[in-house]
Amino acid sequence: MNPILYHPVTIGGLTVAGNLFLAPLAGYSDIAFRSLCADYGSSMSYSEMLSAEGFARGNKKTFGLLERADNESRFGVQIFSASPYAAAKAAAAICGLARPPELIDLNCGCPVPKVIKTGAGAALLKNPRLVYDMVKAITENSSLPVTVKIRSGWDAAAINYRETADAARAAGAALVCLHARTRAQGYTGAADWQHIADLKRACPVPVFGSGDVLDAPAAARMLAETGCDGLMFARGAIANPFIFRETRELLENGSLTPPTIQERFALGRRHLELAIQAKGEALACREMRKHFTAYTKGLPGGARLRAALVGASTREDYLRITDEYEKVNYE
Repeated sequence: MNPILYHPVTIGGLTVAGNLFLAPLAGYSDIAFRSLCADYGSSMSYSEMLSAEGFARGNKKTFGLLERADNESRFGVQIFSASPYAAAKAAAAICGLARPPELIDLNCGCPVPKVIKTGAGAALLKNPRLVYDMVKAITENSSLPVTVKIRSGWDAAAINYRETADAARAAGAALVCLHARTRAQGYTGAADWQHIADLKRACPVPVFGSGDVLDAPAAARMLAETGCDGLMFARGAIANPFIFRETRELLENGSLTPPTIQERFALGRRHLELAIQAKGEALACREMRKHFTAYTKGLPGGARLRAALVGASTREDYLRITDEYEKVNYE
């Protein structure tokens, strides 16, 4: 592979050492998961998508989600809103934190109905002028670089990623990430990477790609085929922080070292411990059910293992279940 495909990226006045980012992932990219991804080589990670109105109102829970791990040297917060006023208030509040993030991202791509019905997320794709106003409100009230995450368009009849990106850039956006699906596709069908390649040729600020980057070979292909400046891993990183290490190895050395089953279990247990530290045992153990379900996907006897894991409610439950499985299958 071409080692030049892995490189630093400059976003406004910010330089990030690498170009492999963890995308905002609702329900997943909390402090525990982001910390694991940083350990395995993510260059920057984003918070879960957070309401600008929550910041504007001083909601303690919203601000609490900005706690960052000690190993997160680069961290961005993603906000959603359809109100330039709320976005401006949120930007000012975020910049006023004792330890602010390194950048603010505006979500212009979330296809979830409850977000779209507020006029936010992918609904902004229908109104590039509002995208301009939103980004302008953030840049004028922020000392941090501002980025946007967009989709190809509302549906196949309204492909307008160039117009949306132009509006964001004209308002001061320092990076555009394109998830190469339409809102109508949601997370189904194939991402059209040619949209990313086209936007990269047309856009003077860095362009990142997203969509169908589910493993290291796919990541290497996207970088090579589109010429994009970097990647945002989403579903490909769930229960798989190894993807950052593997992608860098593949880009720089032409080969990669897949994790062993024992490494996967060890990572799942570390994830559990970090989650308990951050949220307490009861909540962490409930939330870890979905993570362990993903960590054990594809294993022999995995259905029975997952059936046991979804009933786990304590640290001891998880350790006992996974220890017993490893002893039976891998000793």
